[in-house]
Amino acid sequence: MKRLFYRLGLGVLAVAALLMAASGAVRIGSGIGLAIAQTQVADSPPDDTAAAPAHCPAPPAELARALREREAALAAREASLIRREAAVELAEQLSRQRLNDMAAAEASLARMVARADSAAEDDLVRLTSLYEAMKPKQAAAIFDQMVPEFSAGFLGRMQPDIAAQIMAAMTPENSHSVTVLLAGRNARAPVE
Repeated sequence: MKRLFYRLGLGVLAVAALLMAASGAVRIGSGIGLAIAQTQVADSPPDDTAAAPAHCPAPPAELARALREREAALAAREASLIRREAAVELAEQLSRQRLNDMAAAEASLARMVARADSAAEDDLVRLTSLYEAMKPKQAAAIFDQMVPEFSAGFLGRMQPDIAAQIMAAMTPENSHSVTVLLAGRNARAPVE
């Protein structure tokens, strides 16, 4: 039989096509194809998404539930981030306010320190002028009663000739102590 088909020039593909065409003709003629199509439609569950296109089937219920849970989790996270952002913004505002308050307090403190330093310097200038105006023997009697470091501070501010007269009138021990203090006061200062 093979030889017969080969002689007729029919190949394997032609034979398969011929058999399929015959099978289709038999089905259509006997109504079997219609019966099969009707059974498939009757066996399928009712479709709620009849309007949905054939290429986009409706998602299963489990997938829809998972998507709703994911959406709820994302919404909760977004709300948490919004609260955190508001808290950070509030903290930044408070920090800026505190920095401004600290800067104002620092400026106020600097003014007070400058006033205090100025007042202390003014007092020292006045006292130095007062001791310079006294007679050397009277000033020496007061300087002999002072601690040598304190009297050396005043004598170091005075004009050299007046300071020399006061130191000459002081006791030799106190004069020596003041001299050592005045000489060593700038000993650690850099020379270059």
